[in-house]
Parts: sequence; structure tokens; C-alpha cells
Amino acid sequence: MAVEKASATARHEGEGGARRRGNGGSEARMEGRSAQKDVDGAVLEAREAEEEGQDVADASQRWNPWTWTTNPDVMRDDVAVAPEMHATVKGAGRGKRVTGGMACKTLQRPSGGGKVPQENVKKVTVQANGEEGEKDVELPLEVNDKVKCLWKDGKYHEAKIIERRNVTDRSDVHAWQYYVHYLKMNRRMDSWMTDESFDLTTVVVESDKGEKDAKGKANKRKLEDAHVDGHEDMDPHQIAEHEEFTKVKNISRIELGKYQCDTWYFSPFPEEYNDTDLLYFCEFTLQFFKRKEQLQRHLRKVEMRHPPGDEIYRHESLSMFEVDGKKEKIFCQNLCYLAKLFLDHKTLYYDVDLFLFYILCEVDERGCHIVGYFSKEKSSEEGYNLACILTLPSYQRKGYGKFLISFSYELSKKEGKIGTPERPLSDLGAVSYNSYWTRVLLNVIKDTEGTISIRELSELTCIKTDDIISTLQKLQLIQYQRGQHVISAAPELIDQCLKSAGSEGKKVYPEKLIWTPYNAEKEYTAYRG
Repeated sequence: MAVEKASATARHEGEGGARRRGNGGSEARMEGRSAQKDVDGAVLEAREAEEEGQDVADASQRWNPWTWTTNPDVMRDDVAVAPEMHATVKGAGRGKRVTGGMACKTLQRPSGGGKVPQENVKKVTVQANGEEGEKDVELPLEVNDKVKCLWKDGKYHEAKIIERRNVTDRSDVHAWQYYVHYLKMNRRMDSWMTDESFDLTTVVVESDKGEKDAKGKANKRKLEDAHVDGHEDMDPHQIAEHEEFTKVKNISRIELGKYQCDTWYFSPFPEEYNDTDLLYFCEFTLQFFKRKEQLQRHLRKVEMRHPPGDEIYRHESLSMFEVDGKKEKIFCQNLCYLAKLFLDHKTLYYDVDLFLFYILCEVDERGCHIVGYFSKEKSSEEGYNLACILTLPSYQRKGYGKFLISFSYELSKKEGKIGTPERPLSDLGAVSYNSYWTRVLLNVIKDTEGTISIRELSELTCIKTDDIISTLQKLQLIQYQRGQHVISAAPELIDQCLKSAGSEGKKVYPEKLIWTPYNAEKEYTAYRG
């Protein structure tokens, strides 16, 4: 009965919207279609509310037209689509639209979880004890203040307050939470802390003198403090804008399969998911939910126990699936949402149709469990054989990163092309690639009798000549003589470099790969009819 009532109400609104004629018939028809989508959403929410014994009226109030959905018709019109992380964000500030290939909702930076206007905050002076003796400090602290903060190693490190919030008692100065960035660490270490973790005697208050000059000085500080690592292709203004937009993590933790892990960075989920402490992912479809009960209900309906697409590799318990972003758009968009929680160096592009996704899974009797993935453009003019790469934190330090890199080069060998990863690389990605290049190149050099040229190395390994030269230069195994690069290395030095390169990681067996390279011309011909 409750379902029928909610459905009838929503359908009445839909018919009313279709009958209205404002500035023209087309505008009314658009309203009618939008209202009809509201019908589907209201009915679905009402049914779920009845299953859980909740009040339908409350469920209808919670529903909004931006709720995530798997309906592809709704996805085109109403829902902010997920990103593929490889191009440039233009004007990604508050209230600005992110460029991309599909219509998308304007992204807004999270509100900071209860930020209070300055005029409503009462300051209280407290006496603090610390490494600098006794000191009177005004609480709550301000954004941009610097203070030494306790980290996981049990030591105090200098940190900067990025944001603050108070969601409990605004009159209690100790109830404030501060989002801090450790100045000599990567942004993935940023977290919410209370003043109990601070050495308040080390507070350096950011001066507000000269309000006219403050904006200019603040902007200058943002440019100076911008973290260049992984953003070498962006100018300081773009880096500062990117960090302002993504400065606070909107999801604290995720649950994927049997693992829970802390997130590292901001990801542009739909607005209703902002400030979520724990987000639940289905490990097979990658749909995400705010409540455990929603995930459990979803799992009872899901029959698929592996990623969509084609399985192109299987050896023992490892499997690789190729997923076409055009054919499996929802899955790939959800994958991009998930990946952005652990990738900071990639900016956003709102179309997955142009990409192929290669999903690495561990296989057991329960199904195929996602370990990591990499993506590549279907047709890259620059010769990139990899756009994004990620090993999920739960599976890191097990050799899967090098497996994914090696697999991307095996695909390049099948294609008969020289490949290179898209830049910029993250700090972890750069370490993995340098290790892979070192091991592959030195093994070829070691096994070669006589001389070998850079070009021959490139043809044997499908590694770009620029990557070969930069790797050997770092190892001091190459010299520039008489207008050309010459490899010069003693066997003992090669063995030493191989030892320092780390483990080989999980090995790829090319004979287990059953794959046909993507044919862009064939798809274009089919599209033209």
C-alpha cells in the first residue's frame, strides 16, 4: 500500500510536469521525462523502505534525483558520471564545471563537515605544556595555523591545518576537529585530528594583518606550498587549484570484500556520499553503498562473481579481464571512483568510452576478487600503453604492481608496438617502473654476448628509448661518446644493480595470454554502418 501511494504521488507529479507548457513544448517534455525518472526512484526507495521496516514518508524525503543509479538512461541525464583519470581539470574550483566528454553535474568541494562562520566562533585562552615549556594558546585553532602533531610513529611532526569542523558542541573548544597535512609527507597521510594530538606550545598562528594584502599573500603561499610531486605537467596555479578542490578527503574508509582500508585522497563521488566514514563496495560489480544492509541486499541479487568483459589470462590463482569502457560503462565509472581514492597524481576526464580496463583478480571458490587494474587508451597517438595503474592497498607489497606493468608490455609485444606509460607517474608508480625497467634491461644486457644498441634493447623489450636512456643514466651504466649513447657496464656492476632493483614480483607467462589487439578501424567501420 505504501509503495502504491508513493508511486501514485510521484506519477501525478510527472503527469503535471508533462502538461505544463512554459516557454515551449520541448521544455515541458524535458520536465515530464525528469519527473518520470522521479517515479522510478520513488518506487524503488519505497520498496526498499518496506523491506527494512522503515517509514515510507521518511524514505521519500531522503531520496533525491542525484542518487547513484545503475539505470543507463538515468545516468545520461541526472547523475554525475565518474571520471577516467588521465586528462586535465580546467577551473576545478568551487562551483566550476569540470571539462569532459559527457554531460556532468557541477562538482562542489565538500563543506568541511560543519564548518562554522568565523563570527560565530568564540575564542578561549588555555595554558598548554609541551617541549617549549608553558604557553597561552587561543582555541579553537585557525585554518592555515601550523603546529606539531603526533603521527603513527609516536613522534611529533610539523603540520598545517587545512580545514576544521565542529559537529557536536560549538561551545566546547576541545570538541573541534582539525584536518592536518604533515608538511614533509605525502598528502595521503592527511587526516582529521583533535587538539589532544597537538603540542600546543608549538602553534604558529597565521597573521591576518592587512586584509587587502592577505589575499595576495595567501595566494602566493598556496603557490609556494603546492606539492609538485606527480604534477610536473601542471603549472603552480593549476596545482594550487587542484589541491584546493581536493584538499579534504570526503570518504574516510572503504570496505571491499573481506578488507577495510583507509582512503588516501579525495574522489568526486555524488554529493550525498560526502563525509561518509565507511563506504561499502560490492567487489564484483563495484557498486557502492552507505549502509551494510544495502550491500547485503545487493549481494543477494547479484549472480556475477567476476568482472564483466573477457578473461584473457589465467595462471593458477591469478586472472586478468579486459573490460571495454564503452560496453561496461557503469562498472568502469565505479572503478574510477574507487581508484581516485588512492590516486592523487591523475586529474579527471568524464568519458570512459575511449579506454580499455585490465582487471587483475585473485580467484578462489567464492569468485574473482579485484587486486588492481590498469587502463589504456584504445588508440593512443603518443604511444602510451598505460594510462592509470593501481594496486589496492590491501594487496600492495606482494609484487602485483610489477605484474601489471609487465602485463602492459606483453600487450605491447602482441601489438608489435613500443610503449611507455602516460605521465605524470605517482611516487609509488615511478618506483615500480624504475625497478621494472632496471631488471628487464639489465637481464637482457647480461644475457647478450657482444654489443647491443639502445634501439635493439627497445625492440626486444618494447620499452621506449627515452625510458631506456633515463634508466641507464640513473644507474650510471651509459655514457655519451662521439654523438651517441654507449652502454658501459662490468658484470659485477650489473649484478649489484639487479640486487638493488628489488624482487621480480609476480611473473607473467606470455603463453597463458589469449588476446586479440583492439581494432579501432573495425569499430569505426561498424559505427559508420
